[in-house]
Order: sequence, then structure tokens, then C-alpha cells
Amino acid sequence: MKERRPDLSDPDYARFAWARYRRLMIWMAVAALTATLVSLTILEVTRGPLPLPFLIFTAGGIFLSVMLAAALMGLVFLSSGTGHDEQVQDYSEDENDDRFA
Repeated sequence: MKERRPDLSDPDYARFAWARYRRLMIWMAVAALTATLVSLTILEVTRGPLPLPFLIFTAGGIFLSVMLAAALMGLVFLSSGTGHDEQVQDYSEDENDDRFA
């Protein structure tokens, strides 16, 4: 019999997994902030003084794009790492076998 891995239904493991996700998001916020500051610095050096709304919207776009990507990928890793992907039962396998028989 296959040994069952801990999943998010276990409160202790859920606490550990969500803490790991939050830690990942904190590091990605630091990376997003760094990318934003580097990008704005490059724009300032190459283009000269820029209007304040341009800087605000550019900074928001860069920061939020990186954070959105990090959040979605972090949730994919959370789902895979906690066994949610293995718990999904594919009912369509039986239907496909009958249809092509």
C-alpha cells in the first residue's frame, strides 16, 4: 500500500506549508522591489528626468507583474508540494477507454 503524504488537511503541515509560501512571497517582494528600482534607475539614466506619473505607473506595473507571477507560481508549488495534485481523481480515464473500445 502506498504511504500517504501529509497534505493541507493536517493542521501542522498546513501551517508549515503556508509559512513556507509566505517566506517565498517576502523574498519575491524584495526581488520585485529590486527589479523595480533597477528599472527606474536605468530609465532615469538613459532618458533623463521623467514625469512623476510615468515613474509611479511604471514602478507599479513592474512590481505588480513580478508579484503576480510569484504568487501564481508559488501556489502551483504549494499545490504540488502538499499532495493536492495527487489527490485529484481523473474520472475521464474510464470514459475514454469505453469510447475507443
